Amino acid sequence: MIYVQKTMALSQSAKDRSDPFADVLATLGTRSVRGTSLDASGEWAVAFDGRRRFKFVAVTRGRCWLLLPDHAPEALVEGDIVLLTDTRYVVASDPALKPIDGTPLYASPGHDAVRLATGDETALIGGGSGFAVGSADFVLDALPTFMRVDRASATAGSVAATLESLRTEVAQAALGGSLVTERLAEILVIAAVRVFVAASPTTSVGWITALADPKIGKALRLMHADIAYRWTVPRLASEVGMSRSAFTQRFTERVGRPPLDYLIHWRMVLGQQKLKDGHTVAAVATAVGYSSQSAFSHAFRRALGRTPRSDPA
Repeated sequence: MIYVQKTMALSQSAKDRSDPFADVLATLGTRSVRGTSLDASGEWAVAFDGRRRFKFVAVTRGRCWLLLPDHAPEALVEGDIVLLTDTRYVVASDPALKPIDGTPLYASPGHDAVRLATGDETALIGGGSGFAVGSADFVLDALPTFMRVDRASATAGSVAATLESLRTEVAQAALGGSLVTERLAEILVIAAVRVFVAASPTTSVGWITALADPKIGKALRLMHADIAYRWTVPRLASEVGMSRSAFTQRFTERVGRPPLDYLIHWRMVLGQQKLKDGHTVAAVATAVGYSSQSAFSHAFRRALGRTPRSDPA
């Protein structure tokens, strides 16, 4: 009996320590985006297209402007870091300048450093993380298009340290540099998201920022730690010490959808990825908590608008 109780305690402890953010990134096939640099002087403006990925832009020297659709120009100075998701953007010395297309500047393999004009008044570093086709929405829809990292936050030091390492790596072009810059770029994005989540107001909506809520974050960790368990709203509410009605309201307000709706949605996203990896429908159904293949297929069609065996659009 003592052994059983200890095992259960360890199991609960593991659930409490689970990391839904890391779980989602690992499951959805996150791919590092190479680190790049831009040195510029005089008058300049460069535009980049929007892609379904995390992207950071950091100013390591000087100052510039960041221009986004339907957003007031953002003045950036040395030390500023911003996170972008699915949006086009322009970096420029002056918001009034007409930008050139920046994508061809970095098109050649290994061409990670670009210099505009001969000076170096302003230096930028960019990079981030992409996702497997069709899997980005679950993460990016939980974050705003634009996020500025608060340099005064308690955890901003780790972001600054990673940025300095990335700046050095991009500048020296050493052996294995492209691999190192990819990893550092990915680490920087995650560190910056941590800072953003920690600084987000309680009115923020999305499962990522909801992880900072002691009650709702615990519920999310429980679900991700044991996705196949037959969770109910009363059980989740009890686990986090809330009444059923209060829990449902708070979860919906913070995450943007009711508890079991979120659970089903993540099960389907997880199932979709497992199917892409070659698992059978029956095996996936069991893995994500369905007692039959037909029950899983019905839920899959209702959530994603297609059958498990059909190819994603």
